[in-house]
Amino acid sequence: MERLLRATATAEARHFWFRGFRAFVNPLLRYAAARRTGGGVARILDCGCGTGANLMVLNRFGRAYGFDMSEVGLRIGRQTGRTLLARATVAAAPFPTASFDIVTSLDVLYALDDDTERRAIAEMFRVLKPGGFALVNVAAMEILRGDHSVLSHELRRYSRNDLRARLSAAGFRIERLTYTNITLFLPLLLARAHQRRRGLRGESEAQKEITVPPAPLNALLTGLLWLESLYLRRFDAPAGSSLLCLARKPA
Repeated sequence: MERLLRATATAEARHFWFRGFRAFVNPLLRYAAARRTGGGVARILDCGCGTGANLMVLNRFGRAYGFDMSEVGLRIGRQTGRTLLARATVAAAPFPTASFDIVTSLDVLYALDDDTERRAIAEMFRVLKPGGFALVNVAAMEILRGDHSVLSHELRRYSRNDLRARLSAAGFRIERLTYTNITLFLPLLLARAHQRRRGLRGESEAQKEITVPPAPLNALLTGLLWLESLYLRRFDAPAGSSLLCLARKPA
């Protein structure tokens, strides 16, 4: 597990997928920070933060805190200087009710069983201030299940209607819901269909899914996802490997 988390931490800095992901989420975080209620510095909570790498992005929009159940992940995060981290489960967040302006759940919910997922969403709703925002990213489209699903411990991949229903059931109002990574949809579809036909790899072999490609290819794919992020500022994508949702707790 430690080797996997360290490999992921390395990939998060340079891999085209993570660079694209940051380009997708930044406009939504900026929107949420500008429209939150109350004054002062925005308080942001990353639920299931892993090594805390996303706190670097979140801190641009306020003061970010994170928590996770992985002792190894938190240790790696603290070794890199991230101090606002706690160990806890997403199903029982150790924070007061209505204490955050923005909460995030970034590639966490799909690895939880149905009951834990329901409680995790309810906890996000609880710790948000009235009028606060939740930013959620999950794996999308069952047809894209592949080796990466083993690596990320996926229990499900979501459709747009499925994610909308689960968040709405907790009381959230959906502000924005779109697929992402449509730029890579066709090659992903072909690659993952092949992976399912030959049988999904074990976790140790699946780690190559987060290996940073050669620099020219990594730069090309980063550029394509950046162009997609410009499109997504105005339009929703009809398909993609992830679903990105901005939801709001009613005021």
